Amino acid sequence: MSKRLVNPEKQPITNNIFDNEASIKSRVGIGTSFDVGVRKFNILGKQVHIYFVTGLNDTQYMIEIFRELSLLDARNEKTLNVKQTIENHLMHQQVETVKTIDDAITQMLSGLIAILIEGEDEAFIVDVRSYPGRGPEEPDTERVVRGSRDGYTENIIQNTALTRRRIRDERLRHEIMQIGVRSKTDVCISYIEGIADPDLIKIIKKELEAIEIDGLTMADKVVEEYIVKQGANPFPLVRYTERPDVAATHLFEGHVVIMVDTSPSVIITPTTFFHHVQHAEEYRQAPAVGTFLRWVRFLGMLFSIFILPFWLLMVIQPSLLPEMLEYIGPNETKNVPIFAQIIFAEIGIELLRMAAIHTPSPLATALGLVAALLIGDIAITVGLFVPEVILYVAIGAVGTFATPSYELGVAIKMARLVLLVIVAVFKLPGFVIGTAIFILILASIKCLNKPYLWPLLPFNPSAFWQILVRVSVPSVKRRPSIVNPEDPIKQS
Repeated sequence: MSKRLVNPEKQPITNNIFDNEASIKSRVGIGTSFDVGVRKFNILGKQVHIYFVTGLNDTQYMIEIFRELSLLDARNEKTLNVKQTIENHLMHQQVETVKTIDDAITQMLSGLIAILIEGEDEAFIVDVRSYPGRGPEEPDTERVVRGSRDGYTENIIQNTALTRRRIRDERLRHEIMQIGVRSKTDVCISYIEGIADPDLIKIIKKELEAIEIDGLTMADKVVEEYIVKQGANPFPLVRYTERPDVAATHLFEGHVVIMVDTSPSVIITPTTFFHHVQHAEEYRQAPAVGTFLRWVRFLGMLFSIFILPFWLLMVIQPSLLPEMLEYIGPNETKNVPIFAQIIFAEIGIELLRMAAIHTPSPLATALGLVAALLIGDIAITVGLFVPEVILYVAIGAVGTFATPSYELGVAIKMARLVLLVIVAVFKLPGFVIGTAIFILILASIKCLNKPYLWPLLPFNPSAFWQILVRVSVPSVKRRPSIVNPEDPIKQS
């Protein structure tokens, strides 16, 4: 059986620097792993060991620290307190101390450097992190015509700075913790003290601290599954965003934001169904334009869910059609049943979406041409599909892509497929009952004890009006009550 590192007792730093060296060397593999190293100095008659990880440190900062410490002997300074003298000459704004080997190793493997001094039972930790990664750029899934072009990156330090740049409130809190028995991944909880619900913060912290897993290889998605325990429910219970302005807006409303190192997406919680249908573009335009964009998006989502099942129902039971709509339905029949054609087309579009994700950019245009020829022309010519099937499947797909949340778009597609099967089997009663069950399932969902369909169920007139209409910012006086803000007044 394999050994598990479950809360082992931490090893203290001793006064004997060589014992500390032997312990650290054996635990992190110095001499075996090429990227883990130690630099030894003799400063003011004391042995000083500096431990680091190549690739995670800023070399220039380290050289500056080495130079400053080396000059202590050159200046022939006399001191009785070597530790304090070294601390005063650590040229960095963030210097902390730790008392255990475990904490020193964790910080070192996070990109900081650990400085151990002979005769001292604690180590200095200097933050010289410089994680490899890209710079802030506009997220592909949340593009806007007007607005900022910066976005979160895989660097949690950059992400907290991007948020802090937009919220210069002294009460903004970034609380960091390490999760993962082996990975010790940095996870940051961000909220504004005095606005966010303290009980909500306690619940989230408790859930995060209870996570016992080797590592967060899938970053924020693993954290989400531990916090909300989604189970078989396909509808998203938290909102993801890569835009700092969106995260800042939710922080001002009283939400809690969770950032996970190595992920450019941050988690916003708690959220409802209607949080997933909002887009930053609506707030970058005039209220009337934003309202128009929102209605078009709502219409696209409704089409995405219901237009295919409704059209299939009209094909199966043409007697339901009024005279003015008798043209709806296929003008010719094929050997393949209409329901099978729809399923094949839905699977084909999903395969094309997956292929587009995995296709190199130079070949994406060629893939589009092949898809247009195969599905749009040849498939109809050979009699596999009737033109109307392609039309309505395409409308449903466009509505799915118009959904701001990718997770909600996939859930809507799954709901559409289930509704199609129910309509094919039970016809009109199936459409009515299936739609009712769909709404009841949404109404029964709760995330962190918050109703998923708020402010529709339970009904809140003023909040629901703000969902239907993009009202002007000066007219919004209160924060959403769903998050139980300590300070409900947004502006006087």
